[in-house]
Amino acid sequence: MCPQKHIPSAVKDPKLIETRRQQIVAAAVNLFVKKGFHGTTTREIARESGLSIGALYEYVESKEDVLYLVCDNIHTTLETRLRRTLTEAGNGRESLRSAIRQYLYVMDDMQDDVLLIYQESKSLPLEALRFVLGKEEQITGIFADILRRGIEDGSLRLDPGAVTLMAHNIIVLGQMWAFRRWALQRHYTLEEYTRVQTSLLLNELMSPDETDDTDTHDKKEQGEAVGGN
Repeated sequence: MCPQKHIPSAVKDPKLIETRRQQIVAAAVNLFVKKGFHGTTTREIARESGLSIGALYEYVESKEDVLYLVCDNIHTTLETRLRRTLTEAGNGRESLRSAIRQYLYVMDDMQDDVLLIYQESKSLPLEALRFVLGKEEQITGIFADILRRGIEDGSLRLDPGAVTLMAHNIIVLGQMWAFRRWALQRHYTLEEYTRVQTSLLLNELMSPDETDDTDTHDKKEQGEAVGGN
């Protein structure tokens, strides 16, 4: 697992720190989405989170600490929801199909949060930014692991040297929906986007005599909740 940046706190109770920081993160996300990082004051974050400004500084040392906690929380939520697919039975191809679907639906659900990371993470100090980028690499690594599994069990055809690039390609598919949904949704529903992108990707990962059964598979899943909802 990717390590987290240590943020000093004047409070010694770990459970209380976790609880208060979750309050701070929830408040900050709403404010950063509406007003941006630079347009939001620490006093506004404190008020929105139900804390005094003095109490806020018992759990963080700066507004940049709050931004780091926000980015880390978003990545952790995304990773947790994505890793649920790894417990499902099936070969590498089926795991990849499920993971892509889960990923795209999570990206749709968290699109404001995802945009927030990419718009505001540049304001982080270099050390904190390294931790955020490390978490991004860790999420990409989930897809790399699934691809390697598919290569090993023979359900996917891919040069092992291309695994990292393909994993990043999959990440970009989700980012595309988050960043360009305003244009894509004129032509595709999320379900259609997921089906078409999954089919195109899997067809690239199979031998010429194989055909992808994404349409049949998705019809079976139609109407089912994604991510356990």
